[in-house]
Amino acid sequence: MATIERPHATGHKAKHPRHEELEAMVRDGRIDTLIVAITDMQGRLMGKRVQAQAFLNGVIDHGAHFCTYLLGTDMEMNTPAGFTLMNWDTGYGDWIASPVWDSLRVIPWLEKTALVLGDTIDEETDTEIPVSPRTILKRQVARAAKLGYAIKAGSEFEFYVLRDSWEELSESGWGVPRTFGYYNEDYHLLQATKAEPLHRLLRNQMTEARVPVEFSKGEAAPGQHEVNIRYDHVLESADRSVIFKHGAKEIAYLNGWGLTFMAKPDHRWTGSSGHLHMSLWDVDDHQLMHEDGSKRPYGMSDTMAWFLAGMMALSRELAIFIAPNINSYKRYASLSW
Repeated sequence: MATIERPHATGHKAKHPRHEELEAMVRDGRIDTLIVAITDMQGRLMGKRVQAQAFLNGVIDHGAHFCTYLLGTDMEMNTPAGFTLMNWDTGYGDWIASPVWDSLRVIPWLEKTALVLGDTIDEETDTEIPVSPRTILKRQVARAAKLGYAIKAGSEFEFYVLRDSWEELSESGWGVPRTFGYYNEDYHLLQATKAEPLHRLLRNQMTEARVPVEFSKGEAAPGQHEVNIRYDHVLESADRSVIFKHGAKEIAYLNGWGLTFMAKPDHRWTGSSGHLHMSLWDVDDHQLMHEDGSKRPYGMSDTMAWFLAGMMALSRELAIFIAPNINSYKRYASLSW
């Protein structure tokens, strides 16, 4: 697997404007806690909270250490055998989460807290860990650029809002969760009002955290909802997506609700999807999916037709992303949605 060398060695990078912005916020007391996070194989944010002055004294330049096992766990944080880069035979060491300054955000739902995502770095070789999800995506973006393409994407997430917190559900023996609602909520403004206190927080606080939520609505089952995030270049869109899913659960938890993005929390419920709306552009930021004068339906360009054909041809391989865990396959049962 190819490694990705970093453009500047650790500790020798020029200051990014957000680096300086963070220093100013720490000095004047607006920020006292920094979250340094990576994305694990389940799409979750993992990392550390760092006291702000400690961050400025070292982490800001060198990054934060984390155990290598974080990129080799299952959903329950077990460590299955068979991984080359992290296993019990060789022992679990540390890698570095090196701050990606473009990802720095003040987190309005947590007091005096900012978050920065990290690229995962092998400290000995100063190269990115090839199996890190963010590094894998960066590699694909670079491959597309060599072909003359830029990729943009926008996320659309469906989820259930629950009246019970996860602690309450656990204490009850994981009985049937109570949803916010009793009626099909699809586009139903009155029904969606029941969860509007949460949706208002999601729309406004996420947008304040540079995760621009454009729309929210009720979905096709009681307590099911949907949020749309504005499209951008695919790496930025991926960063927004992991921050949204993590932050939505935090906001719900802090207000005594449960929230789940599970594909099928209950076999009787309508399934929840995560839609990824993608488009191809050239490197000069001209869209390539529509072509004036095209004889194809809706002005579809040849590039778009080939793009769709490739998705269909590789649908079996793409199943690892479309249905990444056991729960996903509950949506593929007969007569299931």
